[in-house]
Formats: sequence, C-alpha cells, structure tokens
Amino acid sequence: MMTVRSVFRSTAHILTLCLFICLGFGCATKQAELKKSVPASGKKKSGIPATQRPYVINGITYYPIPSAAGYVERGIASWYGKPFHGRKTSNGETYNMYGDTAAHKTLPMDTMLLVKNLENGRSTTVRINDRGPFVQERIIDLSYSKAQELGVVGNGTARVEIIALGAQQAAELPMVASATGKPTEAGSRPKPKIKPPPIPDFDKGNFYVQVGAFVQVENARTLAKAFARRGRDVIIQQYPAAGMNLYRVMIFASTSLKQAKLYEQGLKNEGFRYALLLAR
Repeated sequence: MMTVRSVFRSTAHILTLCLFICLGFGCATKQAELKKSVPASGKKKSGIPATQRPYVINGITYYPIPSAAGYVERGIASWYGKPFHGRKTSNGETYNMYGDTAAHKTLPMDTMLLVKNLENGRSTTVRINDRGPFVQERIIDLSYSKAQELGVVGNGTARVEIIALGAQQAAELPMVASATGKPTEAGSRPKPKIKPPPIPDFDKGNFYVQVGAFVQVENARTLAKAFARRGRDVIIQQYPAAGMNLYRVMIFASTSLKQAKLYEQGLKNEGFRYALLLAR
C-alpha cells in the first residue's frame, strides 16, 4: 500500500498549483519557451485563453490556476529591469520597468496582489501581466519601481508574502495610499476630507492547505484517507484546469491565518514541499 509520501512524490510532475522550482532561468528566457506552448496570436483554444494554458520551462510544465480567490503565498521576491524594458510580456503588453506590474508562474493575468516585504514591513500592490520567475524558491518578479518601493533593489531579493485581492479591495487600496499624503501614480494629491477605508483583515477565514493535485481520483482518495486517519478534516475538490478535470486534496488548517501558516510550514518540514495555503 502506498504511503502518503510515495503517493505525493509519484505524482509530483502533475501538481498543478504548486510547481515553484526551476533552476537557472529568469524572466529573460521565458519568452522563447512560452512561444512553444502559447500561440503568438493569443487566441483562445478550446475555450482556454492562451495565458491560461500549460507551458514548459526548462523541462517543467506549469499549469496556470483558474482563479486567484483566497490565494496566499510566502517566498522570495526578485525584480527585473532595464534588459527587459520595452519587451513583450507573456500577456502581450509592453514591459515597463517603472510600472506597477509583476510576474508569477501560475496566477491568472491581471490578478491584483498585495505584496508585503517580511524583512522591513513595507507593502505595495501589483498587477500580474507576465510569467516567472523561473529560479528556485522565487515566487514573484517585481518591476523595478515596485521593487524599489519595497526596498528589494539593493539586495536583489527579499522574503515576501503575496495575497490576492478581491475587486473591491483592489479598488480601495489607492484611496488608502492617497490618505497618507503621498502623490498617487498620476501625480495628484489626495482630495481633502476623504476618509480612508479600513484595511481588510486577512487573518480571519477558513484556511486550507493543499497537499496534492491529481488526475486520478483514486490517488487523491489515498492521500485524503491518510490525513483523515490523523484526525484532520479533508476535502477532495474537483476543478477544471488546463482543459482537464483535476482532484486536489485540501486539509483544513485553521480559521486563523497565522495558525494556518504554521500548519503549512509543518507539512513542508514533513516533506510536502509543495504544500499550498488557500482560503475558502
């Protein structure tokens, strides 16, 4: 009978939401590889946008996820600047190193993220319009201006937390920034007597840790039963991705984001290196 780890390892090549490692490549090299799997026309194929289809970088297949709802991730942020300024990004836009954009391996294009530098406490918001970074343990590539805002430029990298924002939260955040008295991106000063909205409380909710994603439901059930024997609440969720149905195994972690992160890290320490924290 397969153990929890053997099931996880034997299917690691099909984990769709958490393939976060790749050696020796930055954003510069992704364009040639992406062209192999994403048509230059950007037209839909079988109802899936070109930027949502799987692509291969250095022998690893990445599967963009269908939704960013509840997405939370911690890891290393890097940045890219002058060598790529003016080049095309993965969604066809022209890269502007002074813009408010960033690259991520699997999040949907135009996802708005709150990015927190865990080393100095600074925060900013970015919009995903590119793929990358394809370097081990790095989770996001920031534009030069956003890296500068977070204090990442000097060292080149920093440990960060990224949180996907809902449409209303994304709309409110510029108002919070204006209330500080600093110019907005348009260079205008805030209007007087505008009360900033409360900062969203990200610590409360129902948090799960995804420990595997499988094509075969039997594999998902085997892993789920192993965690159920530990006394954990387990969900097997079917969802469409990359033109097929996948089954992901989600373990209830906590109603506290802080506690859920501790549980996620514990699973990684146990050997589930692709454990991914999600909110429902």
